Amino acid sequence: MSLNADLNATRERGWGDGLSEYCAYLFSPFARSDQRRWGEVYVRGLLDASGRKTPARISEHVLGRRASQSLQQFVSQSPWECTDVRKRLAEQVFLAAEPDAWVVDEVVFPKNGNHSAGVARQYVPAEGRTANCQLGLAVSLATEEASIPVNWRLLMPPHWDDDDRRRGAARVPDVERHQPRWRHVLDSLDEMVQEWDLKPAPILADWRHEPDVLPLLDGLEARGLGYLVEVSGGAPLLAAPSTNGSPVVLGTAADMMHTAGRRSARVTLAWREGVESRVRQSQFLAAQIPAGPGGPTARHGERRFRRPRQLLVEWPAGRPQPRTYWVTNLGSRRLPDLVSTAKLRWRSRYDLGRLREECGLVDFEGRSFRGWHHHVTLASAAHGFQALERLAARRAAGVLRRHGGIPAMPAVAAMSP
Repeated sequence: MSLNADLNATRERGWGDGLSEYCAYLFSPFARSDQRRWGEVYVRGLLDASGRKTPARISEHVLGRRASQSLQQFVSQSPWECTDVRKRLAEQVFLAAEPDAWVVDEVVFPKNGNHSAGVARQYVPAEGRTANCQLGLAVSLATEEASIPVNWRLLMPPHWDDDDRRRGAARVPDVERHQPRWRHVLDSLDEMVQEWDLKPAPILADWRHEPDVLPLLDGLEARGLGYLVEVSGGAPLLAAPSTNGSPVVLGTAADMMHTAGRRSARVTLAWREGVESRVRQSQFLAAQIPAGPGGPTARHGERRFRRPRQLLVEWPAGRPQPRTYWVTNLGSRRLPDLVSTAKLRWRSRYDLGRLREECGLVDFEGRSFRGWHHHVTLASAAHGFQALERLAARRAAGVLRRHGGIPAMPAVAAMSP
């Protein structure tokens, strides 16, 4: 039986109502009809096949026969552009609900061998340990109800730059080299804003394990983007140039918190984080970060943006020391709204966990650079179908607005200082 006949038989069994139309839209830029059909087979398998989502298991589950070689070729070698799929997925998210934030996350892909593109025994900042893995960077469009990763970068370790044998075996393009995380973030955002023509929302990122947050903040401000970036207490937030070219640190997040704490009253807020978490209470302090001799001034084309930076600090109830520090340039927002936006990072972490457990995000067994990008794109598409179905159901029930995103978390409310 042909692929087309097998897939039609699958559709007639009623699997994934609406999934064929969804895949037809996402994969319409593909040059060949067989690519579009294999794309639907792979997405269906990621959604429905049990256990590890291998090409053999996916093809047997969806088509009723093993076609692992053809499916592996589609994912690892076929020359379709994942950027086209990612852009269309992002457009579908905006049609369902305008995102409240764009969230940047590091994603770990554990590996046993050393041949897959970008694999290395390397320190994983988010987990605080060393592991043999690939490290990916995802940008998700997030509301309180759902987040969907729509853009991906594979971080190349430094020693891959000069290893021509491994690069050739994994088909890593010459232009793909090691670069700092902040550069990957800015490149991803440039693609989404300038090439995909998406309306940006505040950028959320976890920068606690990076030595310097200032290049990221300067780059975001150069693009006129609002942000809430989580940092460590020791993060340098104020620096000045020196005669030898190295910046002189004039103030860290913890230094500024102690200074501001003597002048400003903390505000107690009740807030809810997570899908089923209880309402919690924390104290928050927002304080202005002085511009200083090396303060935030950035250029982008002929425009100049100067939004005052603020430090936002959280103390959980009953704790003498802060738990979380953020730097933001969204100081015009009310404090409860600012905290609601900052807490949207839980949504992307939760949904990336679902992608791992339900859609086979880390199950890719191929080694090629292109294959990795194809797989994470198709896994995002599979998760996106589920998330968009939930958003559509909530919109039909009158719970969700079609545009304008999810209302601020109703559990967040100011309490007495």
